[in-house]
Amino acid sequence: MKFAKILLAIAVAAALLGSGVYIGYRAFKPAPMTTTVNAQVILTALRERGFLVTQTYMFDQPIEIKKSTGSAFKDFFVGQTITARGVMEVNLGTDLSNLTADDIRVENDKITIAIPPTKVFNVRLVGPVDVKNNQGLIKRVLQNEDGYNEALAELSRVAEDSANKPEFKDRATERAEEEIARLLGYVAQGKAVEVGVK
Repeated sequence: MKFAKILLAIAVAAALLGSGVYIGYRAFKPAPMTTTVNAQVILTALRERGFLVTQTYMFDQPIEIKKSTGSAFKDFFVGQTITARGVMEVNLGTDLSNLTADDIRVENDKITIAIPPTKVFNVRLVGPVDVKNNQGLIKRVLQNEDGYNEALAELSRVAEDSANKPEFKDRATERAEEEIARLLGYVAQGKAVEVGVK
């Protein structure tokens, strides 16, 4: 009997405690947070990304650097021909840190954004460079060099020029537009996103 009274007292106390917690939660529950999506919110979210790399290309093109005097006799002594081959990686994308609030329009259920044009972010060598350096007799004795630096500079230039062709830049631009639309889908859920180039 005494045990039943103790159980009843515990059950009543638990019920009172539970109803007190419920009433307290209902009375003091935090208001739901709402985020207003405006141009500044979008600008902050995109600028944090910095340079957005959207396309990577690999180029393996042979190059030749010919230093000639125009005379076969003089070239025998001071001429030089460097041939090289190496795999170059070129990354293209868009620099989101250059965006301004004027590039973003937020209307009812649509966001329109104008991104900077696609450009080369970096060019780097992947793996070794195969360099052959044919130098004239005097040049070999007095100014002997392996030609590596010149070859690497020319390989980089050729790879960057190739990546800047319209078909490569157009693809990188399409990817940038898709990626930014996807990113804004997380920031501004339920809004249509239209991305274009300035």
